[in-house]
Amino acid sequence: MKVRLISVLAIPAIMFASCQTGESNCEEHQVKMVVEPGEQAPLMDEGQNNFGVSAADRDTTGRAARMRARMAEMNKIRTVHFNDLSMSDPYIYPDESTKTYYLTSSGGRMYKSKDLVMWEGPYNVIDISGTWMEKAGFAAAAEIHKVGDYYYYAGTWSDHSDLIQQVPRRYNVPHNQTVLLRSENPEGPYVVFDDNPDHDYQPREWDCIDGTLYEEDGHIYMVFVHEWTQLIDGTMDYVELSKDLKRTISKPVTMFRASENPSCGEMNGLGEATFGRKMPGWVTDGPQMFRTQTGKLGMLWATWGEERYFQAVCYSESGTIAGPWVQEPKPFLANNSGHGMLFRTFEGELRYVVHHAEGNGPRKPQYWTVDDSGDKLVLGKRIIVK
Repeated sequence: MKVRLISVLAIPAIMFASCQTGESNCEEHQVKMVVEPGEQAPLMDEGQNNFGVSAADRDTTGRAARMRARMAEMNKIRTVHFNDLSMSDPYIYPDESTKTYYLTSSGGRMYKSKDLVMWEGPYNVIDISGTWMEKAGFAAAAEIHKVGDYYYYAGTWSDHSDLIQQVPRRYNVPHNQTVLLRSENPEGPYVVFDDNPDHDYQPREWDCIDGTLYEEDGHIYMVFVHEWTQLIDGTMDYVELSKDLKRTISKPVTMFRASENPSCGEMNGLGEATFGRKMPGWVTDGPQMFRTQTGKLGMLWATWGEERYFQAVCYSESGTIAGPWVQEPKPFLANNSGHGMLFRTFEGELRYVVHHAEGNGPRKPQYWTVDDSGDKLVLGKRIIVK
């Protein structure tokens, strides 16, 4: 079997089922499906842990203005030490041709470094003018992949002015998709490369985030999250892409559900709120595919448990993307840390970069050593950057 990794290394259940069996036309992603906002989940209790900010809190006591000023300052190009970075969902692409490390994250901008210590940025490297993504602006969980002669930027955009579903007393589901942009240069600009700039890679009626690329036996797949906010029990899914990566050529296949992981907790039971609201459910987040040196196929992904956010890992029994996927019972890394990914340094050392937060404080990236010489990843020690 020829395998190459591309980076070093319910909707109610009835709708989901009909999509799997072909009864619903999942290819017709262009249909406009806008609904009016409805009643959402109840607001969080005072003092409750909160992932995100409630709508009621966003503009109190001038907070929004202060945040805008802070973001403007943070977006100035500068050279900053790794320890001074704050970000969610860090992703590092080591570019062999330039011997440069490129760091992306949620927010969508890029930093670059020669030594993994001092980082220059943030640079705006995408051009989404004239697309639906321009309205969304913010790109979540951005990644860089090299496929053939091109570099691809995978980001998730969310248009909250375009609601695809209203789940009563739960969530108003926005148009949420991972989209690929392309460039001939790792530093961009990354642009839409399809004749139809508004097409969707995942079913339009699905709430999807955190897409990543994986190649197996000459087939290129996008692995992505079908959000728990829509399903209650979030899933990890994949679709096959065309050779030119312009479109999806298969229906989505579900790999596993969040609740299959023994350490994954139910959000309300854990005392967690989401965007200021109490929504029950089990979370899937941030997939990255990898193979160990023995050829074992695995996936890093993130969810929530007793120590809040944590990094999970699972392995394919068949050695292929088709699975079945078996969850490791214990977290790969816990303590409010997750959405990590693997990369190799130019010296050939395997590293793991992940974000960590103290309580509700800012998310900060960390480096860890990791051993992939056996059938399973073994987490090493945190690397203290000086």
